[in-house]
Amino acid sequence: MNWAFLQGLLSGVNKYSTAFGRIWLSVVFIFRLMVFVVAAEKVWGDEQKDFSCNTAQPGCKNVCYDHFFPISHTRLWALQLIFVTCLSLLVVLHVSYREERERKHKLKHGENCTPLYSNTGKKRGGLWWTYFLSLLFKIVVESVFIFLLFYIYEYTFFPPLVRCTADSCYHTVVDCYIARPTEKKIFTVFMVVTSFVCILLTLCEVFYLCGKRFWECFGRGQGSVRENSVVMAKTTTAAKEYAAPAYSLAIS
Repeated sequence: MNWAFLQGLLSGVNKYSTAFGRIWLSVVFIFRLMVFVVAAEKVWGDEQKDFSCNTAQPGCKNVCYDHFFPISHTRLWALQLIFVTCLSLLVVLHVSYREERERKHKLKHGENCTPLYSNTGKKRGGLWWTYFLSLLFKIVVESVFIFLLFYIYEYTFFPPLVRCTADSCYHTVVDCYIARPTEKKIFTVFMVVTSFVCILLTLCEVFYLCGKRFWECFGRGQGSVRENSVVMAKTTTAAKEYAAPAYSLAIS
């Protein structure tokens, strides 16, 4: 599988990410995508061919393999990486929409017209919500795939020996052996841990965005109240200074 398009996508998203988002991109690219492409795919290889059972009954080996491995780990991780990284494409598409709208606005009203956006890549308005929702979707997707990994494989990470009692094996217990179970277990644990790390980084980014937005709104509100207080104080002082001479003139 060619993963060059995901590399280009991650490079484009990096321009519009926060500090936590850039760390998340580094973890995804180095510790998940590179490890998956360089090592994990080669470790699994043709796993069904390497799955051996102590029986020669026709179809028994295939049925046992399908029972223990209904979907390949590598294909499950490939789907996970595609869904997680493509969610970041929403932000890039939104920025592209802003840039195209700005271009049409300048063509219609001239180059010296007032721009629609001060910065098309700045996370304000709809772009902020797009970025925020993409983070929530990432957390949901990561959590769903981790749940599927544990649910499909029934909380077992590649035991050296599995016992199969499928109907096609004539109701006999068949012993089957997995190729390189320890190596596959290490890679599986590594991929699960990196998924949890990505979830933690995404949660940190969610709290950072919300905290920054709240601080900006709260600080802006406090600034407006402070400015109004200063204006009122100046107005009151000016009124007193204007009224004092008039009162003195009336007395004299």
